[in-house]
Amino acid sequence: MATTELTAANFEQTVLDNGTVFVDFWAEWCGPCQRFGPVYEDVSEQHDGIVFAKVDTEAEQALAAAVNITSIPTLMAFRDGILVFRQPGALPKEAFQSLVQQVGALDMDAVRAELAEKKDEKVEQSAS
Repeated sequence: MATTELTAANFEQTVLDNGTVFVDFWAEWCGPCQRFGPVYEDVSEQHDGIVFAKVDTEAEQALAAAVNITSIPTLMAFRDGILVFRQPGALPKEAFQSLVQQVGALDMDAVRAELAEKKDEKVEQSAS
């Protein structure tokens, strides 16, 4: 599967409408981005049913700012519309393949329960 170009217009809908979405925030001038690009593309071709998307931070500066991108490349992973991984820096191919498997193996009921618990804790703290 080839990568999908994301913009401010389709970012949120892509994340919400697909089970698993990986997003690579990159720029043409960025050396580490250029080295990670072929790794990202190669891994994307090995996983049907997963969306592998890219955001050109030069063309989409407002989107990059909205999601607090301060270093590129930055890789994000979403499952069921929930951000489950975020890390700046290029990953070696083996590490990226492992990450794809780990994200796919997440127990999303447990993730949602943990998020709900953290939200409840924040509400309790702000009430006191």
